Amino acid sequence: MTAPDTVVLVHGFWVTPRSWEHWVAHYEKRGLRVLAPAYPGFEAEVESLNADPAPIEQVTVPQIVESLENVVRGLDRPPILIGHSAGGVFVQLLLDRGHGAAGVAMNSAPTEGVAVVPLTQIKSAFPVLKNPANRHRAVGLTAEQWHYAFTNTFSEEESRALYERYAIPASGAIFWDSALATLRPGHQSTYVDYHNDARAPLLFISGEQDHLMPPKVQQSNARHYKSNTVTEVKEFPGMPHLLPAAPGWEEVADHALDWALSHAR
Repeated sequence: MTAPDTVVLVHGFWVTPRSWEHWVAHYEKRGLRVLAPAYPGFEAEVESLNADPAPIEQVTVPQIVESLENVVRGLDRPPILIGHSAGGVFVQLLLDRGHGAAGVAMNSAPTEGVAVVPLTQIKSAFPVLKNPANRHRAVGLTAEQWHYAFTNTFSEEESRALYERYAIPASGAIFWDSALATLRPGHQSTYVDYHNDARAPLLFISGEQDHLMPPKVQQSNARHYKSNTVTEVKEFPGMPHLLPAAPGWEEVADHALDWALSHAR
């Protein structure tokens, strides 16, 4: 079998592909082609999206998944898929649809049916979920809220710098739809077939100190998979939600890539 030569990095909410800047250079040095596609409408820079969040308000999960499918279909061979936070959900959706040679979901948001809701997650998501009117808005975090949800292991000064470089509002509609997914009849936009034996291998990576998507969420998500294929979980001590930029990110990046290459099919 020909080994994958491309890594597709999928960003999460409250950030853009800029959050992968260190990983892109790191993987390119290892001889791989690296793609970090933006969600539809998110091609603008962080500063532009903060000034005009209309694209954030308009984007939907089906649009995001379709755009990622188009990226993957345009490649010569199945890539390695690595997603962070909501990007971890999109990686799972892509794998379930037959894309990718292997996938890694880091500090992933839950797919449909994963109902574990730790207290730190409630506090982190409260700025969006506290008001039903936010379903029609793009909702940003304050610097203090960002520090708690994304960068709680950083100093306040370091967190502020990352906030200014990476942070954008998130789609209230998608957050609310995800929160209500387990209460609605039928399959919702984040549904995956947990019994899909044809799915490529999947690794969940969690940061021990993650407030937004704590290790319990990753463990529960992994336990839902009953398919006859590889599903594993790896926890990194002391790591926050913002794994792509946390001190020691190189170890996480290398572990994710090495695991995916060794399990690729």
